[in-house]
Amino acid sequence: MAIVGVGIDVVDISRFGDALRRTPGMVERLFTTTEASRPLASLAARFAAKEALAKALGAPGNLEWHDAEVVSESSGRPVFTRRGPVSARATELGATSVHLSLSHDAGIASAVVVLEG
Repeated sequence: MAIVGVGIDVVDISRFGDALRRTPGMVERLFTTTEASRPLASLAARFAAKEALAKALGAPGNLEWHDAEVVSESSGRPVFTRRGPVSARATELGATSVHLSLSHDAGIASAVVVLEG
């Protein structure tokens, strides 16, 4: 298997929280209902994950926020559920696996995405 894409993103959690409070509807635009129920640090990490995935996919302009949902396996491991243009672009690149790592500490949330094909 070969790496076909890599993306990384970091988010200042406090600043992200301020943006969510200032902009009504931002949570609904960025996150699915399941994601939106999470605490602020988790939301920031999930936003970073979506940004990192977009970078790994080459940032095509037709990606929709809800087409990449971060869900947790029973073990707690975060994984993406992909649909629509996000899924199509991953297929176009030959990505057969999407690896995701999330972290949040000291006021910063981060995510790394590796596409493997």
